[in-house]
Amino acid sequence: MSAPELHSSIIALVSLASGIASRHPDMGLCQLDKLRAMGIPDEQIATVIEIARHIRDEASQKLDATFDDKAGIALPHSAPRSEKTAMPELKTETQGSCCSSTPSGQRCC
Repeated sequence: MSAPELHSSIIALVSLASGIASRHPDMGLCQLDKLRAMGIPDEQIATVIEIARHIRDEASQKLDATFDDKAGIALPHSAPRSEKTAMPELKTETQGSCCSSTPSGQRCC
């Protein structure tokens, strides 16, 4: 039994989000055109973009913090260790997933 195909709008939204989150050079701009042509409202596209950027930025902050901790040296671009908590703490949900919200309150999971 094969899995049902995803709707083309879902594929385009996933592609847009992954392109943004991965810092792909094309930034998902062709997906943006497809989504608009499909009639997906800009507000929904903006939500996907916000979530993708949040995940990208959160991942970068975590990687930087891990590197800084392992390097064990004071780097000029780094905040003192006690100030590195500018990113909201991730909380474990009852289902066992970790998730933080975007600045506008959008959930990422």
